[in-house]
Amino acid sequence: MKKGTLFDRKAFQSRAHTEEVGRREKWLGYLLGPAGALLLNAVLATYLNVYYTDVLKLTHVWGGAFLVVFPIISKIIDAITNVVMGYIIDRTHTSAGKARPWLLLSAPLLTITGILLFTVPGGSETVQVVWVMVSYNLFYSFVYTIFNMSHNLMVPLSTRNITERGSLSVFNQIATIMMSGILVALVFPMVIMPVIGVDQGKWIGLMSVLSILALPLTLLEYYFTKERVTLEERSAGIEKAVPFARQLKAIFTDKYLLLIYAYFLIYTAGTSIKNISLVYFCNYVLGTYNDGITQTLISVIGGIPMGIGIFAVWPLAKKFLNPQVTATNVDSVVGSVGRVTADIDNVEARGQVKLGGMEWTARSTSGDPISVGTEVRVDRVEGVKVYVTPVEAAVTV
Repeated sequence: MKKGTLFDRKAFQSRAHTEEVGRREKWLGYLLGPAGALLLNAVLATYLNVYYTDVLKLTHVWGGAFLVVFPIISKIIDAITNVVMGYIIDRTHTSAGKARPWLLLSAPLLTITGILLFTVPGGSETVQVVWVMVSYNLFYSFVYTIFNMSHNLMVPLSTRNITERGSLSVFNQIATIMMSGILVALVFPMVIMPVIGVDQGKWIGLMSVLSILALPLTLLEYYFTKERVTLEERSAGIEKAVPFARQLKAIFTDKYLLLIYAYFLIYTAGTSIKNISLVYFCNYVLGTYNDGITQTLISVIGGIPMGIGIFAVWPLAKKFLNPQVTATNVDSVVGSVGRVTADIDNVEARGQVKLGGMEWTARSTSGDPISVGTEVRVDRVEGVKVYVTPVEAAVTV
């Protein structure tokens, strides 16, 4: 997307105006906002294949190979589009930031493609197969990729403050757990499945509601988030894209990063197999998945270790991880004295100071405006931004 006037209009500007991450931003932008898309995706991850096999009866297509082969091909396409989308976001420059414009675009597309997944026309089997392949790839390889890549970038782009990032990550995780671990794993099989069964009309109605719900909630995430890091870099004139070849080299030469990729590959594969097979296990081994009890009970039993882990991981991390903080060159800036080179105004999110021959983005520690030429002392540093107090005021205090 090119820099233009669209995101400069008031109707498209962020409702998060504070320099620090606020309570409203956490609750609306990072908890409630992503919930619609996360809920839709969680339901699809568990029940879309069931819809294809038990409602549409596509199990015999290509001798039974269709529902095995085409999802694998689609995942390969999805992997490619993820890389492409990351490249595009990294080169997006708007007043709304890098990722937020794509969140806005994904909102209506999630609704449209979510509905298309289930409104498969009857009649010709060929038409059904083509519809399934096209709608599946439109959602997963295109639309959900746009949302998911943008959504996952919001925490690191919102703030450089480690504590705030941790808080935002917790809110994101709560949203994920509530949607997949509570609503889809417990409420859906207990309340929804006994009602809709294998009735295609009821499935279409239900999934249309969930798809439409994703629209206003994703808009909440767009309006109640703010890319402070992107705006700081843009203000300081250091916003630049890392060459794509350099990014690929970093991906495939960092052994620790490769270990993380391997972990997520195994985790994702295991989770996908579990989600897809759980319903069939309940149906063919335990007797049914529509009685409101069987699948819910299995989900509860399987979720106990995860529940224990969620509460245990934080105290264990605090106990065993190294709590020491190593000072950096940036830390030496604290306490230094410089001069304001551009009026500092926290409300307008602008201001610069010169420290040791370098220009820094600056904000007022007290929140009061500071005019050009004022001598100031640095109180703290956050990323490429320093918080300062006029020297005279500091002496007076």
